[in-house]
Amino acid sequence: MTVHQSVLELIGRTPMVRAQRLDTGPCGLFLKLESANPGGSIKDRIGLSMIEGAEKDGRIRPGDILVEGTAGNTGLGLALVAQQKGYRLILVVPDKMSREKIFNLKAMGAEVVLTRSDVAKGHPEYYQDMAERIARETPGAYFINQFGNPDNPAAHIASTGPEILEQMDGKVDAIVVGCGSSGTLSGLSKFFAEHSPQTELILADPVGSILAQYINEGTLSTKSASWMVEGIGEDFLPSISDFTRVKKAYAIPDKESFLTARELLAKEGILGGSSTGTLVAAALRYCREQTTPKRVVTLVCDTGNKYLSKLYNDYWMLDNGFIERERHGDLRDLLLRPFAQRDTVVVGPNELLITAYNRMKLYDVSQLPVMDGRKLVGIVDESDVLIHVHTDGARFRDPVSTAMMTNLQKLDVHSPVESLLPVFERGHVAIVVDGDDFLGLITRIDLLNWLRRKVD
Repeated sequence: MTVHQSVLELIGRTPMVRAQRLDTGPCGLFLKLESANPGGSIKDRIGLSMIEGAEKDGRIRPGDILVEGTAGNTGLGLALVAQQKGYRLILVVPDKMSREKIFNLKAMGAEVVLTRSDVAKGHPEYYQDMAERIARETPGAYFINQFGNPDNPAAHIASTGPEILEQMDGKVDAIVVGCGSSGTLSGLSKFFAEHSPQTELILADPVGSILAQYINEGTLSTKSASWMVEGIGEDFLPSISDFTRVKKAYAIPDKESFLTARELLAKEGILGGSSTGTLVAAALRYCREQTTPKRVVTLVCDTGNKYLSKLYNDYWMLDNGFIERERHGDLRDLLLRPFAQRDTVVVGPNELLITAYNRMKLYDVSQLPVMDGRKLVGIVDESDVLIHVHTDGARFRDPVSTAMMTNLQKLDVHSPVESLLPVFERGHVAIVVDGDDFLGLITRIDLLNWLRRKVD
């Protein structure tokens, strides 16, 4: 057991695990746990490589300002290295990045600039273009440019590739990788071309990215669509990319990516992120298509701890239509938190207002049904609490019954969806009942989510 002098010494040398419970067809599927890097992702490798490469070449000196655009974990890898080496770091990130990643970046001292995720390269608010502009306009700043930096793939030539070959005893039939900046793919392609040329490279790509079409059809679309998986997929070909050895690409929908990541956790005990779901889904497709046994490697790109508010949140998955509940054909289909399934967050009439307030904050809701056993006796929302306590904070210790609204307007579960609008126009939440039974609440965002799912 070695004592290390810096967290940077822990980057790389990540473990490999063979999948035991996933359906891998005739193949053996091996998972390289890049989530075990100190920053939680494979991007720690390139963060170290790109900063130390710039140091060696004299492009940066201690105390300089580093700038980068990142849609995934590169920012975290850079933040880890910049923090340890004393650089100021400015990161431009698209607004689809998970809250956990943004909180992590800020906690490590990075300056985060949010920009739009619905614009393509060439638009002034595209995250890479904005980062390049900030670097250009900031005196003494250095633009790292992961998409055009040769120290990016060099990290995988020097470490990731050799580790995989050693862990697999030199026997690797196929590697399934994703492509964001293309550093992993290009670096592994170059390494295996020299050391294991029979190894096939397979691309896992989100639906909406242009790369799968480019690999499979040889054509380059001028239009991309949006996708929710973070960190992989592109709407252009990075200048450092080398796709010459990629045999095949699989376009994986967001839903399949997220459900596969959840399956990976449920069956193998491995908590991976959204791009991990894409890679594992593509690897499983490849494995199941084979007629002879093969040894297939893919990457657990990062830890799922950064996605607890997204793909591991059942309510977020329901909101986005990635998991389904039983369809009823009535207002129950709009209930995000049905009371009968113990999903509704409630409070009792004799509990304290401070309890109601804390429960609203914890579960990110603005109103609570007040339940006396299974009977609905009132509703308490943020306004009710505020009006009750604003002149005397000690009134947070009053029971909920002193502030709740009891004049409740309820909607029968079989009412038409259109009946929700007058309720919302009055500034209320819809209380759905079936006779005397309380079923749950419907808010404006619940209706919007339901309408969007119908369009999808």
